[in-house]
Amino acid sequence: MTATEVREGADRAAGKAAGRKRSGRPSREGRGTLRRLLPPGRRFLLRRKGVLVRLAGWSLLESAQTFLGGYCLARALDEGFLAGRTGRGLAWLAVAAVAILVGGPLVRGVFAQLAELVEPLRDGLVRRAVGRSLDAAVADPSHADGTAVSRLTHQSEIVRDSFAGLVLTARSFVFTAIGALAGLLALAPQFLLVVGPPLALGLALFLATLAPMAAAQRAFLDLDEAVADRAGTLGAGLRDIVACGTRTEVADQAERLIESAARASRVLARWAAVRTLALGVAGQLPVILLLAATPWLLRQGVTAGALMGALAYLVQSLLPALHTLMTALGAAGTRLLVVLDRFESGASGAGHAAAGEPGTGRATQERTVRKDTPATVRNGPAAVRKDGPPAVPRARRAAPAAELRSVTLAYGPGAPPVLDRLDLAVGPGEHLAVVGPSGIGKSTLTGVLAGLLTPGTGTVLLSGQPVAGRTARDLAGLRVLIPQQAYVFTGTVRENLTQLGPRATTRELLRAVAALDADALVGRLGGLDATVEPGALSQGERQMLALCRAYLSPAPLMVLDEATCHLDPAAEARAEEALAARPGALVVVAHRLSSARRAGRVLVLDGTRPECGTHDELLARSALYRDLTGHWQGG
Repeated sequence: MTATEVREGADRAAGKAAGRKRSGRPSREGRGTLRRLLPPGRRFLLRRKGVLVRLAGWSLLESAQTFLGGYCLARALDEGFLAGRTGRGLAWLAVAAVAILVGGPLVRGVFAQLAELVEPLRDGLVRRAVGRSLDAAVADPSHADGTAVSRLTHQSEIVRDSFAGLVLTARSFVFTAIGALAGLLALAPQFLLVVGPPLALGLALFLATLAPMAAAQRAFLDLDEAVADRAGTLGAGLRDIVACGTRTEVADQAERLIESAARASRVLARWAAVRTLALGVAGQLPVILLLAATPWLLRQGVTAGALMGALAYLVQSLLPALHTLMTALGAAGTRLLVVLDRFESGASGAGHAAAGEPGTGRATQERTVRKDTPATVRNGPAAVRKDGPPAVPRARRAAPAAELRSVTLAYGPGAPPVLDRLDLAVGPGEHLAVVGPSGIGKSTLTGVLAGLLTPGTGTVLLSGQPVAGRTARDLAGLRVLIPQQAYVFTGTVRENLTQLGPRATTRELLRAVAALDADALVGRLGGLDATVEPGALSQGERQMLALCRAYLSPAPLMVLDEATCHLDPAAEARAEEALAARPGALVVVAHRLSSARRAGRVLVLDGTRPECGTHDELLARSALYRDLTGHWQGG
């Protein structure tokens, strides 16, 4: 790679962002985005009028619940406690309590209709992403990009989550506002004169920021991706740049690009400040004005109970709903606009910003995940999930046997993280080998996968179920971990082997022993009912019994943390092949080259830049894996 090629590649990466900046003001582009998205959005909603009507019907109950909350409080004070009628006051509060208790069925009905609205959107986007990629591959097979499908299908999940959150919050605000405003009107019409103007002003100011903020966020994302692309490209060609004497020119270009990204971030921050101001006007000013207007309201005949009810409407219902709406629209709303616009414009190449948030979509690290990779990985804020599209549009994919989402773990405050925002997905039936230098975090990874170590941040899922909060019995049904130091206890061979599969029959025990070629060991010990003396066994014999025990476990995930290190290469090969053939996924911390070559995929832990791929792919692109391979072969 020459220095000229490095510069040209980086300039191409930045071209889109620079062109966007030259095209005009962000607000103009934001309005263009809305104009592009409104027609298809309107068509989508019109085709689902029945779902919207049912959703509105369930939500009207929420309006009634909100109305009764403040109204009953006012009546409990005015007609009950302040009038010396305690029983009547308690009766009004009981009515409010019953309204709260009926919220359970209400939530269930809302979420049922929400699924009918959200899932078709996600399925349609997945079909569009896969169809476009297939069309592009057929038109030009030499430039087929399998990662585009992964990026866009991942973005479809972002759209689904963001759209669902927006529908929930917008619905809640609208029907909460209906109930609260109706309650204020029922208590005293003067309340609307006090709280109405600041609410309307703050909401209007906030809505006016949506389009320009979406454009500013997209410009920031494009420039952020361009900076990441340039950093990766320049890093690959540093020696050529130095050899050609173009360091100053390249540094100036990179500095200009970084400054453009910094300007975009400042623009985004300014719009965020305007959004905060709008939230303050709509969320705080009504309460202040209500308190300030209390003497005037009392002179108008407003009762103390009505004032308390109005305050309850504002503090407990209306303002929290408004705050949630503004937060959701400001974050998920702008992100949804950006990602949907990329779908609508067919910009698969722009799909590098997978999450639509600052700091995501770095193409250089995205290359660490290759196409058709069942086991996927990312580390850091710039990664992409690698999930293939479903064979049938509405069919559910089986949950990965193990999945880490943005997992970070450090041993102690201030210590550098051993795992840093790591994402890893191991599909059902996958065979993944984990390699890396000593101390890089391989055993830490197995501990996190097994639920023995709790990460500082992030989520760990086994078979789609969160690990957090589960008991040891629950975890035993989801995974089995065999450490380097195999545990064998005093008891019969049968008792040792059935520790994880207590219902295993004698026939199943013998099949497991045969599969791992442990017949000679069991025969020497005296058979299945012979007593085991742990001190009389070698490390390799202990490992063999532990592997047989793991083979009988029904858990869908098996993790071997150098659990075959005391076996000879032939015995290790037979054991790993038998365990890989067992139903379920297999993760092996490899200490020999042969273990890595037997795996379908290999994960190379290399500090903050993990790599995942086949043995041949990693030889081509991972310097660390080449070094490890040379070390293994030399040994």
